[in-house]
Amino acid sequence: MRAFAAIVLLFLTACAPVQQAVDTTARQGAKGVVTETLATRFPQVPKELITPFTDCIIDNSSALEIRDFARAAVLGVDDQTVATVRTVLSRPETVQCLQTSALSSGII
Repeated sequence: MRAFAAIVLLFLTACAPVQQAVDTTARQGAKGVVTETLATRFPQVPKELITPFTDCIIDNSSALEIRDFARAAVLGVDDQTVATVRTVLSRPETVQCLQTSALSSGII
């Protein structure tokens, strides 16, 4: 029984770096999609704020939302992608991040 527990523990610790790598890759793909979505579907976002806004959206997205963005990286931006961006933008944490980004850039 102890041997089985040790094997399970070893397996779980080996999975953590793999999971981190998958998460990092998905977030990188998602950033491209969010940047494209902001640039093409949200013309009110100033060009100089697209990258900081993208970071705020990615940082405040759930794992399922990141998965949706990663899917859009393969299939293309669609109405679902835009809706997901709007959902994340409406969160208080995202709004606070956006305000901080806009203030630090000198835009407002």
